[in-house]
Amino acid sequence: MVQNKLIGRVVATEKNPTTIDSFTFWTQSDLILNPFDIVKVEHVNGSSSYGVIEEISHITDATSFLTNYISSDFGDLDVEDATMRIGMNYVSAKVVCNDKNIYIPLQNNAKVLLATKEEITYALGLKSVDNPLICGYLEMYEGTQGCEKVQLPVHLNSKFIIGPEGAHLNISGISGLAAKTSYAMFLLKAIQDKYLAMNDEEDSVAFVLFNVKGKDLLAIDQPNDFSDDERPKEAQDRAYKLYQSLGLEPKPFKQVSYFHPYSEHCGKSNSYLSRDELVENAKMNKSKFFKYLYPEDKETLDLLFANIDDTNQTIESILNYISNESDSSFKKLEGWKNLRDAVQAKTEAGGKEGKEINVMSWRKFSRLLKKATEGCQFFARRLDDYAEIPETRLEDAIKQISKNDVYVVDIAKLSEDQQAYVFGSVMRSIYNLQLGEYDEEEIKPPRRIVVFIDELNKYASKDAPKNSPILRQILDVAERGRSLGVVLFGAEQFRSAINNRVTGNCSTHAFGRSNTIEVGNENYKSIPPVYKNMITRLKQGEYILQNPLFRSLLHIKFPKPIYRQFK
Repeated sequence: MVQNKLIGRVVATEKNPTTIDSFTFWTQSDLILNPFDIVKVEHVNGSSSYGVIEEISHITDATSFLTNYISSDFGDLDVEDATMRIGMNYVSAKVVCNDKNIYIPLQNNAKVLLATKEEITYALGLKSVDNPLICGYLEMYEGTQGCEKVQLPVHLNSKFIIGPEGAHLNISGISGLAAKTSYAMFLLKAIQDKYLAMNDEEDSVAFVLFNVKGKDLLAIDQPNDFSDDERPKEAQDRAYKLYQSLGLEPKPFKQVSYFHPYSEHCGKSNSYLSRDELVENAKMNKSKFFKYLYPEDKETLDLLFANIDDTNQTIESILNYISNESDSSFKKLEGWKNLRDAVQAKTEAGGKEGKEINVMSWRKFSRLLKKATEGCQFFARRLDDYAEIPETRLEDAIKQISKNDVYVVDIAKLSEDQQAYVFGSVMRSIYNLQLGEYDEEEIKPPRRIVVFIDELNKYASKDAPKNSPILRQILDVAERGRSLGVVLFGAEQFRSAINNRVTGNCSTHAFGRSNTIEVGNENYKSIPPVYKNMITRLKQGEYILQNPLFRSLLHIKFPKPIYRQFK
């Protein structure tokens, strides 16, 4: 690589002066530069300032469009410029740092050079990162003459993404093009690799992932054969080499357990895996069915109505009535059917008990309860201790999670309301676990539990009912979870649809490919216009990353998933 190639000079004019934050420099018209590239500028007292390119423009001495038209012999398309135009490129850049902490404006005609790999690392604040966690890699000077393309790994401080200094990650982007799940899983893989190499009981981590689409996350402990690539062996070799260069083991996730909604042998399946696949996983002790039992899970009853706008708080009143066993009909109920029958009895006029809640409210509640639980097989009466596929309550499973464990909760084939219920109940169990609500002596939870959920808009949107127990749970995690060791990795298509209290409490933001309508939203007002345009053109495997410790937004890339992919 040519060291510090001179590429231009700073220009300060009356109308466009340099400032302590920004500067402009001219360069040759044929020199290829890209937004996010880093340049080095000579400054006063022998110091050097570093800038990140934001905008590249071309200008000529033509005073108007008409001037160019006339110079082409009044619009003759076949005529080469009859009048030569003087042209140049000028580049707008933002100052990211100075190596001697001098922040007066850059001086006119100061030399602008390409930065070396080491200087780029320093300029972006990526040198000597504490508690380094790989989050991707960046490439610069692609196609720039006289300079080899620079590729370097990007690390962030793990304590600023999974706590305790900062926590939570939000990933946004168009479905299918932004590869949101793939990027989240890359980061989770990096976290597991880091903590598997550590032997610190006081600083342990575990993972709970929700599979919300097909079989996406139902084979993350199996290697990727890259069969969807035209040349699988070459693709595999490239991926393995890239993982190793980033300091990661080119192997899938370890210590994985899968939890699927219970379904009967001959009944409707609640998973996209076949019965044979479920049984095979069960034989290897990595797959279980989950059930919800009444009365063990009656405290989750409110989650069944999370998407119902209860403005008059009638549902809340009924839930309190049932929970407090305010009359004998709700005492010692053995199953969900018993509950439905007890509620149905309240819908009949003339009852002596429960008169403080009118009959119409009971009837509405009865309809909603039947819709949610009747015919849903995982709302069961008991666990079968001798089943071919082991059965468990999710709360009991969460209590036993250990360091480096990866729990995958399969909710892809459930209805939207059922997905919300399972998600809410798991989040509540994790929160209670970290709060020490379970007093069994054998329970020793990991210091941190990272939860990943795609389609976060279903649970934390701006339009969610304000009294939704699931929304309240997510807000509590976003605002208090960092101190309790509950970390949320959420992904959604449109960041603008998510409750501001959720995104506002995320320390790290990843922007994948999106559309012009979305990036025009006020949620993106802090991002420079050229970067917004880049967001609409990002490829799969590319993200724009924001973290408090980075001196600038970073355009990072990441490798293909190392675990099995389903077409």
